[in-house]
Amino acid sequence: MLKRFSISLEDDLLKKFDALIAGEGYSNRSEAVRDLIRDIFVQREWLEGDAETAGVAVLVYDHHRHELSQKLVDVQHHDYRCIVSSLHIHLDEHNCLEVIVLKGKAKKIQRLADSLISTRGVIHGRFIGTTTGKELL
Repeated sequence: MLKRFSISLEDDLLKKFDALIAGEGYSNRSEAVRDLIRDIFVQREWLEGDAETAGVAVLVYDHHRHELSQKLVDVQHHDYRCIVSSLHIHLDEHNCLEVIVLKGKAKKIQRLADSLISTRGVIHGRFIGTTTGKELL
């Protein structure tokens, strides 16, 4: 069931918001506001740290780096229950992209992602945490 409510905003702020959501591809303000509200709930789950969450760790590294691939696999095997899936892509003759999907308690998968990203030899890494969606319905 949808409920309507109104929001009062200064004209300049509304113009900036409309420009922002148009650039993001939203067809209306309601969808944008819904996404903003959901994002706040996802952030709250992460701050509390005990919710069942999901995330993606993205790593770029030179696979010729001495034993780096094995170190990354060892880290993943240590916390294998949090690993849902991984994807390995050869970017060129030296560099690889690894995408690792994680699921578990927020604090645990954040630590795992940080461990992977901070492994010596990883050129670039990023972690994106989200929610399982159970609390967003």
